[in-house]
Amino acid sequence: MSLLGPTPDAVDDLICSARACRAAATWGLLWNNPKLHTPDRRKVWLACDDHREPLSQFLGVRDFLRDVVPASTLERVDVP
Repeated sequence: MSLLGPTPDAVDDLICSARACRAAATWGLLWNNPKLHTPDRRKVWLACDDHREPLSQFLGVRDFLRDVVPASTLERVDVP
């Protein structure tokens, strides 16, 4: 992710996106479905250490995965 590259969507709680998982997310999986999103859009799935690989594989098989970054580097949603 460069300063001039795509900016990931802001995230809310750092909780893993895997079904039924409530663990703290340590990774941000940045993805884009080119049939639905503009090339500069980066949606974010959050992943704990246990789910980083299976979620990455799911997105990778579909050619949606663009990058994996530490969750701590993602912009957070401002909650009033």
